[in-house]
Amino acid sequence: MWKEIGDREFGKLRPNLFSSRIKSGRNSSIQLSNHKEIVSAHRGAVNSLQVDLTEGRYLLAGAADSSVAVYDVQCASHEGNGLIARHKSLFVVDKQHEHGHKYAISSVTWYPIDTGLFITGSYDHHINVWDTNTTQVVMDFKMPGKVYRTAMSSLATSHMLIAAGTEDVQVRLCDIASGAFAHTLSGHRDGVMSVEWSSSSEWILITGGCDGAIRFWDIRRAGCFHVLDQSRSQLGRRPPLLVRSTANKVITSKSSSINPSSSVKSRPPQRKTNNGNSSKHGGLNKHSSQLKGSVKQRLHPGMLSTQDRATAHYGAVFGLRATGDGMYLLSAGSDSRLRLWDIESGCNTLVNFEITRLQTSKPLQLATTQDSALVFVPCMTTAKAFDMWSGKMLMNFRGHYENVNCCWYSAQDQELYTGGNDRQILVWSPSNFTTGEVDEWRKGQGAALDQDNWSD
Repeated sequence: MWKEIGDREFGKLRPNLFSSRIKSGRNSSIQLSNHKEIVSAHRGAVNSLQVDLTEGRYLLAGAADSSVAVYDVQCASHEGNGLIARHKSLFVVDKQHEHGHKYAISSVTWYPIDTGLFITGSYDHHINVWDTNTTQVVMDFKMPGKVYRTAMSSLATSHMLIAAGTEDVQVRLCDIASGAFAHTLSGHRDGVMSVEWSSSSEWILITGGCDGAIRFWDIRRAGCFHVLDQSRSQLGRRPPLLVRSTANKVITSKSSSINPSSSVKSRPPQRKTNNGNSSKHGGLNKHSSQLKGSVKQRLHPGMLSTQDRATAHYGAVFGLRATGDGMYLLSAGSDSRLRLWDIESGCNTLVNFEITRLQTSKPLQLATTQDSALVFVPCMTTAKAFDMWSGKMLMNFRGHYENVNCCWYSAQDQELYTGGNDRQILVWSPSNFTTGEVDEWRKGQGAALDQDNWSD
């Protein structure tokens, strides 16, 4: 870290590169925090976590004892012996509340642009929209079954929709603006365990079901427009757009230099028919028919039985997470597989993640770093960090006594929050430099500056 600071001070590193190196270094040194502790207010398994997207300050947690709590992760409520900052809940809403949930809370979501509202989904078949200031329910949506996961788009400017995955086969969109269901999305053959909005478009929704299928929906029209198939694969990630465009230019320039006359349009060969009229080569007609077929397949893939029955996992899809650039999708299934998908091509990238076992009793909440270099996955009693592009396990976080259910990564503080069946919320932070290390670095810098640089 100090080397990068020195290089930046002397202008050897650009600001963006310096920032990315510092963040990467901090992420690689994440460990159980020795200076921050979340005092859990829950008496059941912690099923869902989320830090607000506006300030990065308030942690929302939902648990199996029907309780939901908010914690201030920036300002400690109590300093323990001056070493560990203890963060207690600002408020707790449990089943004793007048409008509290009666069964386990499976999902919690902040309103994307304001901390004045938050959403909870529960096994009692209800989705509640809460006023944070008054801790009162301002809207209640009755669902046809247990609610497994809720999600709101962080990009949305034209709608206020809550996507809900339940044990019913249909995905429902709840409109906060009207207080009613906007519409339902039909296509899954079993319950929907995970829902995820695209990070590149406010209209694209991704769902994973117990039927092993991952479906892409454009909520402006009926029917899904794409179903991921695990048999379709490509090796590795696509090159960046700039690299691809440069490669295309090089290829084009080479071809033009080899065949200078290629720039002149060549007329396709024609042949005479029986009636004497000339027609173009049949290959063009064949190509146009193929093009029409591909357009038809792209527009209405739900009508094709072979593609509609494609599966992404051998079992239920328990977790979904889109990368920040919207180009890739991570999925976790009951087959204890973690797969990385290229969203543009719809192919499995064949990244081999070193996962031993995933729990299959409830949905899992995955997390990624801001640059999508690391992915954090709950793996039984531990949480593991994998390199996104190689699948190699880089870190293994041991601290929970029972299964880990959810992970949330805070990009503002480069901290990881995990919740498990042991009712605890653990904080994993980058290692801090001790005062002795800082003094030693300053001493070394001072000695270097005091050296004479005069010539003999």
